Amino acid sequence: MKLLRVVGAASAIALCSSGWAHAESITLRVASWAPPSHAMNSFVFPTWGKWLEEATKGRVKIKVEYPQVPPPNLPDLVADGGTDVTWVSHAYNAGRYTLQQIVDLPGLGTNAEAASVAYWQVYQKYLVKAGEHKDVVLLGLTTHGQGTLQLRKPITKLSEIQGMKIRVPGGMGTEVVKLLGAQGVGVPAPKVYETLAQGVADGVVMPIETKKSFKLYEVAPFTLVVPGGMYYNSFGFLMNKDSFAKLSKEDQAALMSVSGEKLSRLAGQGWDKADAEGYALIKEKKLPLLTADPAMTAEYFNLVGKLETEWVAAAKAKGIDGAAALADLRATAKAYKSN
Repeated sequence: MKLLRVVGAASAIALCSSGWAHAESITLRVASWAPPSHAMNSFVFPTWGKWLEEATKGRVKIKVEYPQVPPPNLPDLVADGGTDVTWVSHAYNAGRYTLQQIVDLPGLGTNAEAASVAYWQVYQKYLVKAGEHKDVVLLGLTTHGQGTLQLRKPITKLSEIQGMKIRVPGGMGTEVVKLLGAQGVGVPAPKVYETLAQGVADGVVMPIETKKSFKLYEVAPFTLVVPGGMYYNSFGFLMNKDSFAKLSKEDQAALMSVSGEKLSRLAGQGWDKADAEGYALIKEKKLPLLTADPAMTAEYFNLVGKLETEWVAAAKAKGIDGAAALADLRATAKAYKSN
């Protein structure tokens, strides 16, 4: 009996010390900063959560939460264990994710799904060695669809943007606004509606999906689209290292089997679905939509052309062949065929 008690105590200690590894069910907290109606929360996370639950036979689930944490603070929140998983806009942390701007550059010219899959592949091939995500487990990468300029009043030429106050997202979107001669107004996405409604900004650079998800049709009814894409914006899905380590090896493998390129593709599909809904809303409400003609398009890309040269130089400074990576990204994205 004494031997059995010793063995039982040892087993109990081992069970406790293994963290989540032998727990019947684990719920990962997912911190999200977009509204519940956003495609990330209404489509991407529910789908990924279902995949994860199926892959782990119910042992691992997720719960999406909406903590009152500024979006720029989310990389540190997840790295420090304040949440298990989150998604971040790399542009919110200037200088921290320089290489991630590869997908942000104007002119990629594809939808979000193709861009996101190509982005994940190119990241693994070229960018991972720079260690910009070394403090977390990177679960996936994505970009929203082609960025647009949404305004409170109409324009007919690019020169009319000069002097305007435009809300900027950070990163490449901010640089684009500068080159257009406008004054950047830096506020996180959840504050955009309020910023426009109060007249603090005259417009915003965001994807067309925000016409619906952030209700921008009410405060910025006019939209300029540049064929090929004014810019894109990189996002990452991050997981706390300790939270990942506490999973059993089997569940770690299961989680990664539904992440990586698969999650990146799913997120791109979510952005494309949301963009389609944004365009449908524009049509339904008969909102003005200006698509740049060839002359305006050429003028735009002439204005922003130096961004590519600058990014390639920044990548080189980090030991990355930026020119090769960018060429690979564009070729892979354009050759992509949706499953």
